[in-house]
Formats: sequence, structure tokens, C-alpha cells
Amino acid sequence: MPRALSFASLFALILGSTPMIQAATAEPGAPLFNADGYRITLYRSPTPERIAGAQIVSTEQLQALLNQRPQPVLIDVYRRQWLQGRFIEDEPHVNLPGSHWLANTGDGELTPRWMEYLTLNLRALTDGHQDTPLVFYCRADCWLSWNAIKRASALGYSHLYWYRDGLDAWQAAGLPVEPAQPEPLR
Repeated sequence: MPRALSFASLFALILGSTPMIQAATAEPGAPLFNADGYRITLYRSPTPERIAGAQIVSTEQLQALLNQRPQPVLIDVYRRQWLQGRFIEDEPHVNLPGSHWLANTGDGELTPRWMEYLTLNLRALTDGHQDTPLVFYCRADCWLSWNAIKRASALGYSHLYWYRDGLDAWQAAGLPVEPAQPEPLR
């Protein structure tokens, strides 16, 4: 007997598969990771205290990095709904000053179009230099930045940092933020 579709699954079928239309909760017994090792559900849950290929940085360590040369490229991977060929601004978003918002690139499953968005933006932000320091972040307890680092490492980037507690820690420290818009998806 076929299993009934959840509301989220039905919604995704009607509107088409996009990174924003993925279940926020997991079905009991459903895998948390895909075959390639990317987290595919329950993105807002406790994250590991280490990640292969990157160094975790605290707010204080990130501030020190931002005073070094070359200065690292800050990459926010927070999600933004994508519908009918455009980002939907459902709520205002802020990020660390100077950040580049590569929305939805931390999802566990990326279509070729979203993977190209990540690849082309990383290449542009680093002028093609894979040793450029990159700092990925999202929110606290968010697997999206973990996935994005894993992906950047697979693309050959070698100087990676994970600001694990992300925007939440930055704001808790009383540090400035600025309004954000995702880099355009062309």
C-alpha cells in the first residue's frame, strides 16, 4: 500500500523541488545524512565540535582573523526561499559586515543549478585561488554551514574556517550586523 505524502512533500511536488522546500523534521527512522555524507534533515540541531578539513573558530578568534591579511571571505549560507525563479524575502535577514550570502548552498541535497551557484560564487570571491581563507557560518546549531564547508573542501578549497555558532554568537556579543541580500542566482 502506498504511503501518504506529508504536507511538505505534497507542497514540494506542487511547486517543484527547491532547497527551501525540504522537511524541517525527519520521519521516524529516516536517515539524517545522504550517501555522500551531507546532513539532509533536522538542520537546526546540535552540531559536532569538529569538522574534517576546517578549523572551528569562536567569535574572538574570528575577530582576530578579520584583522589579518589576507582577510578571510565571510560566507553566510542561511536559507532563503526560492520560488518561481527568485528569492522570496519572507523575513529580513542580517549578516556579519562584509559577508557574502550564498543562500541555500548548505542544504544536504543540491541540484546542479545550486551547485553551480556555489561553485561560481566561490571562484569569483577567491579570484580562483583555492587557498583563500573562507569562513562559513549560519546560525548556532545549524548544519547548513557544516554541509557548505564539506562541499567547499570537496571543491578543493584548503583554508577553511567554521564559525560554528554563527550569527547568533556574533549578535550575542553585541557586534554589528548589516542587512543582507543573497548573491543573485543567475
